[in-house]
Amino acid sequence: MASVRNLKKDINNVLGDIIEEVYVWEMDNTDKDTKASEAIIDEAIATFDDLIEKVNAKDVDDVKAHFKSINAELETKGNALLEKINNL
Repeated sequence: MASVRNLKKDINNVLGDIIEEVYVWEMDNTDKDTKASEAIIDEAIATFDDLIEKVNAKDVDDVKAHFKSINAELETKGNALLEKINNL
């Protein structure tokens, strides 16, 4: 792990790209209901808040393992959100 700053940037970029992808889907599918896509955006924002809170936690025993687990969680949650977008 290079730095906490890079991890925060990765979280921001991944979840920002997911939200942007939802907006693109909404623009391409103006005739469809947007409740499901708005739920994906809300979930992405909640995931962002949760991961940033974990990054900023100060009471961590093994910092390196903690950040690796956050990175792995970002990957799994990001893939789950992308799968939801693909199913819209």
